[in-house]
Amino acid sequence: MNRIATAALAIVLSSFADLHAEERPNIVVLFADDMGFSDVGCFGSEIQTPHIDRLAATGLRFTHFYNAGRCCPSRASILTGLYPHQADIGHMAGDLAVRGYRDRLSLQAVTLAEVLGAAGYHTLMTGKWHLGWRDEGSPTARGFQHFYGTRGYIDSYFTIVPRTEIYLNDRLVLPAGKDPVHHLQPDKEWYTTDVFTDYAIHFIDQVRQQDNRPFFLYLAYNAPHFPLHAKPEDVQKYRGKYRSGWQHFRKQRYKRLVELGVISRQWDLSDLDVPSWDSLTDKRRDDLDFKMALFAAIVDRLDQNIGRVIEHLERIGELDQTLVIFLSDNGGTRETGLFGIKGETNTVNNYQEWGRQGGWTSSYGQGWANLSNTPFRRYKRENHEGGISAPFIVHWPNRIRQKGRLRHQPAHLIDLMPTFVEVAEAQYPDEFQGNKIQPMEGHSLTPYFDSDESQSRTLYWEHEGNRAIRDGDWKLVGLRNQNWELYQIAKDRTELRNLSAEYPAKLEQLKHKWDVWADKVGVLTPSEFEQARKNQRKKKTP
Repeated sequence: MNRIATAALAIVLSSFADLHAEERPNIVVLFADDMGFSDVGCFGSEIQTPHIDRLAATGLRFTHFYNAGRCCPSRASILTGLYPHQADIGHMAGDLAVRGYRDRLSLQAVTLAEVLGAAGYHTLMTGKWHLGWRDEGSPTARGFQHFYGTRGYIDSYFTIVPRTEIYLNDRLVLPAGKDPVHHLQPDKEWYTTDVFTDYAIHFIDQVRQQDNRPFFLYLAYNAPHFPLHAKPEDVQKYRGKYRSGWQHFRKQRYKRLVELGVISRQWDLSDLDVPSWDSLTDKRRDDLDFKMALFAAIVDRLDQNIGRVIEHLERIGELDQTLVIFLSDNGGTRETGLFGIKGETNTVNNYQEWGRQGGWTSSYGQGWANLSNTPFRRYKRENHEGGISAPFIVHWPNRIRQKGRLRHQPAHLIDLMPTFVEVAEAQYPDEFQGNKIQPMEGHSLTPYFDSDESQSRTLYWEHEGNRAIRDGDWKLVGLRNQNWELYQIAKDRTELRNLSAEYPAKLEQLKHKWDVWADKVGVLTPSEFEQARKNQRKKKTP
């Protein structure tokens, strides 16, 4: 074939590839951090979230969607389509030198970025990685072509604390410090939620200058995770709003959830597990109103930034052909108790001292976490419904016809990999870079885009000895070193009527299934976990 014919063929093939690229959707994952089931408007909240609500009104809400109960495990699961232990993040991103408990994603797992990148997608990430600090486990080492954010946790919005340094691709661009520079907009104040959105939009524009191939964007916000760092203009909207207390707002959210159809009237509101609001002093109630106002302001700012992403996709004419997912990594957190982190010392009275101080300096406390997880029991780290139930929205105008509908089928983070593989026409590999790859654990969600027909399935959890299995409408769940509890989810999703004594055979059946799964994925018992931790500490001791 002569050069002219070869060039002509290349043009034809290129045009065909461009046409095919337009048919496949962009994929955008908007991942919130420490947001409870009912913290956004379309899931019952009083917090103003019009942009997230818009996604729900023109998309689908899944009412039985599950995460892995904590940040690192959920991030591992969403990116690999595996249970956290299979991805080597059975606990947090710290190396115990034991299968399932490492400080980077398993090499026997592939990431969404690796799979979609191999299918011709641009792969973009901004925000919180929290899956290991090492170069070989970084976002760019695991398939992301463009990355801006932290390899670790964040625990700050206005500053950068140690081990949360900011990278642009593989280059360290912002060390720990109090006055980080926003390199895209040097005159703009650094605030993580805003900055991560700015870079997400920047990356979209960068790849669009190259070609029209679809992109995958993983925008992993740290909002609304503690500390309570909020912008003054956002706080003003909510200061004083919460003086009626957590009981009042739990009842309001519960009523709204029932009206929306998100939860069944059969499910009673779980019991308040904190002191009555009226039992607190006026001074304490004022302080707690302020803490919840800060949390609400962080959620509000998150929604504003999601609105910016959606509006940018509209502006470039690509919203209709973009599959957008919104969800959270775990339920609301009660860490350090009723009044939250340093709740006795960091109060409204000395807010100027701690309002921009990073690290474990403030949180909203157990009472407001109980509100975040309405109507469910328990919290982040645990496997009761309050810890693992996520607000989940799917938005894709070109594909979803039944706009604004609810879907009640059980679904899980492990389902995103098969869903994205399907819509991207990608290939999930048996081997990758010389390593044998574990098969996907989940199911594609695309059949649910058009149907509310339910499908029975079995899902599993374990974290820090907290454990659960949901098998059809039955759920077996237990706290660390405590007895199993048995619930019939269809009638009692708020887990108030423990049926373990009435159905001992069902308990044993589900326990056996969970034991088989735990052995398969490499779950350590609490004592084995503690021993592995001790062994690692001994190795590090000179």
